[in-house]
Amino acid sequence: MSKQFYDYSAKDIKGNEVSMDAYKGKSVLVVNTASKCGFTPQYDGLEKLYQENKDNLVVLGFPCDQFGHQEPGEEGAIYEFCKMNFGVTFPLFSKIEVNGNNTHPLYQYLKSELPGTIGKNIKWNFTKFLIDPEGNPVKRFAPTDKPEKIGEYIKRVKL
Repeated sequence: MSKQFYDYSAKDIKGNEVSMDAYKGKSVLVVNTASKCGFTPQYDGLEKLYQENKDNLVVLGFPCDQFGHQEPGEEGAIYEFCKMNFGVTFPLFSKIEVNGNNTHPLYQYLKSELPGTIGKNIKWNFTKFLIDPEGNPVKRFAPTDKPEKIGEYIKRVKL
């Protein structure tokens, strides 16, 4: 039997293993993030999206330093940056790789389920994957897709 979204886990920003199973019944937006990227202000929109829909949606941030060395900090610094500068309250995870030989298994899965316009690889920071409440990957969004646009999409497809 092939794996599903809920079969994966990842370490949160404090190093605790978290099963994606913890998010059953909610839509999930998985985002690879970076603190020193031109798209970093999207943290504001992601937090707003989370706050407006948190009964039915969870945003999961996965810091990644593979694009222009834009996430050089350690987990503690990343957490403080996100909290202090953008008021982030949605779950953040430990730094991972999203492309190459050390791609995190969750991202291997998401990329195989929802390839992008340039193939399976992640193009840049703030690529987003929407998972429905049953654990089905339903849509991939480009880094340039602002959270406000995703909010409109989520309303159309129903949380």
